[in-house]
Amino acid sequence: MGENLTFAPRKIKGLFITRDMSKKSNASKGRKFWRRLGKVILILFAISILLPILYRWVNPPVTTFQLVQAVSNGTGIHKKWVPIEKISPYMYRAAIASEDNYFLGHNGFDVIALNTVMEERKSGRRKRGGSTISQQTAKNVFCWPKSSWVRKGVETYFTFLIETFWSKERIMEVYLNVIEMGPGIYGAEKAAQTYFNCHASQLTAHQAALITACYPNPQKRNPAHPTAYLRGRAANIEGKMARYGTPKFTKEYISHVRERYLKSVEKMEQRKKKQQGKKKKK
Repeated sequence: MGENLTFAPRKIKGLFITRDMSKKSNASKGRKFWRRLGKVILILFAISILLPILYRWVNPPVTTFQLVQAVSNGTGIHKKWVPIEKISPYMYRAAIASEDNYFLGHNGFDVIALNTVMEERKSGRRKRGGSTISQQTAKNVFCWPKSSWVRKGVETYFTFLIETFWSKERIMEVYLNVIEMGPGIYGAEKAAQTYFNCHASQLTAHQAALITACYPNPQKRNPAHPTAYLRGRAANIEGKMARYGTPKFTKEYISHVRERYLKSVEKMEQRKKKQQGKKKKK
């Protein structure tokens, strides 16, 4: 009987030890998991910063956007990178005139364009995008085609990074080399060769306007065989190009444009306050 009394506590004690060791083992596994996850997050975060810094000097060989489009549409990837010096100035003039009038003035996000988009949506007019050239560059280099709030967040993050580490000229150079300008056709050089049998440096104002007029649906529009709608858009872009003149990527010119942009933002805010004041009176 005494043996039974001494043996039972030992069994219970062993059971408690086993359970305690099991809890410690699970806790240890949990800590290892979170440590590993933390390391992975830190590595990805470091890569996300180092990659834009690297692309300040190194041209992206291929982008996630291009790979996804090639697989989903079966169009392949047709591109040829050329420096901005070998791209007709009409191409970036057309891009600024059509896509982002304040490209040289804002810091990646155009609050004036965003305000216009919001006003159009409130009034029920045709919706249009408010993405800047910087945002489109970030999307085409670092993101994927399918639109979502997650992609928009990633796009915003990389827009901030390229505006921090790249010059405006570099952003434009990358933009004109990675943006889709036809089914599987990326960049001004390949578009010029495909549609007009010339080099990007030889594109005329009209040809540049026609290529740019195909955005944001280049897979269904052909600048070499424009519809009446496409010709109308191109004419509108050419008119804006003539009004805006040729932008320069010098510090002095960009600083001057920045000052004008900030004044325009200030006027917009004053106009909004007046409108709000009128609404309150009513």
